[in-house]
Amino acid sequence: MTEPTGHTSALRRILAAREVAASRLVEPPPPKPAAPASRAGRDLRAATAVGVGLLAVVVLTLLFRVELFVLFAIIACLVADFELTRAMATRRIRVPILPLWVGTVGMLISAWVGGPGALVTALVLTAGTIFVWRLLDGGGLDAVRDASAGIFIASYAPFLAGFAVLMAAFDRGPLLVATFILMVIGNDLGGYIAGVLFGRHPMAPTISPKKSWEGFAGSVVLSSTLGAFMLAVVLGAPWWSGVALGVLTVLTATTGDLAESLIKRDLGLKDLGHILPGHGGVMDRLDSLLVTAPVCYLVFSLAVVT
Repeated sequence: MTEPTGHTSALRRILAAREVAASRLVEPPPPKPAAPASRAGRDLRAATAVGVGLLAVVVLTLLFRVELFVLFAIIACLVADFELTRAMATRRIRVPILPLWVGTVGMLISAWVGGPGALVTALVLTAGTIFVWRLLDGGGLDAVRDASAGIFIASYAPFLAGFAVLMAAFDRGPLLVATFILMVIGNDLGGYIAGVLFGRHPMAPTISPKKSWEGFAGSVVLSSTLGAFMLAVVLGAPWWSGVALGVLTVLTATTGDLAESLIKRDLGLKDLGHILPGHGGVMDRLDSLLVTAPVCYLVFSLAVVT
């Protein structure tokens, strides 16, 4: 047999050394699996803490001075205006924020002082001011687009919030506002519990994948129960009006939630803000409340306030 040459022997020694070194290598531990996402789609602890904190602030304002609730609503709407304006800017829509803020304060104060007629008048004046303001900054189709977006924001956040202020202006205003908020909480809580436990059939998977028909049913049950109790036992109205309010609350709150989700989807955003841990922005917390406020105001006006 032919003896290996010097080069062959050297090559074999190198290969053998590599095999020994490779055998001594310690394989890295497998990566830890990511924590499973909550079926609610959010940080439950943070969301609960923030929700309880906001509820406590609202309750305190209603207990001590109703005017403080109006001030709290104004601050919340100003932040919501900013969030929506900044979100629109991602699509190069320039909403004039100053007239929008002035109109927001004017609408809510008008609702408190002058009632529903003053609220509508303030909205019309705000819309006109936004349009003229943007037109003076430059005309064309861009101005029409930007002004239309500003008028939409004014009609969405402060105008709808004005109905909560109208409720607060009634004789039993603090109790009515508390009932209104409790109805929306019942919608959220009933939907969350039923959705987590039984949710199988998505309601609108392309808009809000976490919402299910089972959660919708849970919202109807809890919100209607709370409505019947609050209106019949606490406010002295017919029990069936509370059930009707519960069903209407679920319809409007769900619509408001889906509408805001659609806006975020069109703008390519996950949340409209990050000021509230576990919720996102202020608008992410107000979406259900805003659309429900006019319905509660109407039911209270017909069944409770005489």
